[in-house]
Amino acid sequence: PNLQQAEAQLAQADMRDQIPLFRLFVKILSEYEKGDQSPYFPWLNAMPRRYYNGVSMTYACFDCLPPYVSRLSKKERERYKVCRDILQRASLLDDATTANKELVKFAYNAALTRSTVVGTRELRIAPMADMFNHGSAETEVGITYDGEGNCVVTTSRDVPAGCPLRISLGDGTDPSPLFAKYGFLDESSPATYCKLLHLKKEMRDLRYDYSDLLFSIDGQISPAVYDVVLYSILDNAEYSSLRQKFYQACLAGNDAEKNQYHQQFLPYTLEALQKHVDGMLRTLDELSDRARGYDLSTHPRIPLILKHNEFVRNTFLNVKANVDAMCMNYA
Repeated sequence: PNLQQAEAQLAQADMRDQIPLFRLFVKILSEYEKGDQSPYFPWLNAMPRRYYNGVSMTYACFDCLPPYVSRLSKKERERYKVCRDILQRASLLDDATTANKELVKFAYNAALTRSTVVGTRELRIAPMADMFNHGSAETEVGITYDGEGNCVVTTSRDVPAGCPLRISLGDGTDPSPLFAKYGFLDESSPATYCKLLHLKKEMRDLRYDYSDLLFSIDGQISPAVYDVVLYSILDNAEYSSLRQKFYQACLAGNDAEKNQYHQQFLPYTLEALQKHVDGMLRTLDELSDRARGYDLSTHPRIPLILKHNEFVRNTFLNVKANVDAMCMNYA
């Protein structure tokens, strides 16, 4: 009954989708209470105690990250705090367990970062199968469960001796969500979100997602970025009819008609992109300078944050070179 009440509180907090994670969270803590009498003791004892994801970051960390990944990381921490607070109110575990902040955070991070989705909602952890690293460009294994609940790991191709065995932990086209949830930087990612947070409404109007609005590490710009920027430029009384026609062309996937508008307004689109890219590069320099001012002994996640900011900065520098070259053609 206490678990059901806790899950009801999660639903009331608009976190129904976190119930499977909460169950694993409680399970890990209950096994931890058993000590070496738990069959999971060797696995628990092998888990890392320090994490670098959003759950474990401080507000100083958030202040050193670009707005998009900072928001994702804060959201991970906020979800954890809700689960932690509900756990402390529920009589599910010993008071000494729920009062141990480091233990509670450890258990939550273990549940969050080592579980895999089964079906559409269920989460499971299979010790040993949770040890596979993330593969962005390619993976070697897949994880499934048979009818009896046994975990089955199968290679997807021939794997030579000495090669890594990797699974996909999420969308590899943008490293920011993985950074916030798992606490690592996927340097093999081919792109990053273009950081046009101020155009969220335009993005949603055109039915795009963050994963559509990408800057590639080689400086290329996804078509959706051009669409969203132009749609924003057309948002004034002078262009109201054109904006509606462009909107319809986007929803219909009429690339030929869209390209006519893009050619007509390309100088304005490039100017807006140039302003955005230059501004973000200044912001990244400011954020990294701020990060370098922190003591690593009290802020151990700073090196990873700097690494992330440098990845984004290098991508934006390549985009800048591309945009600047196109702008010169229209000068």
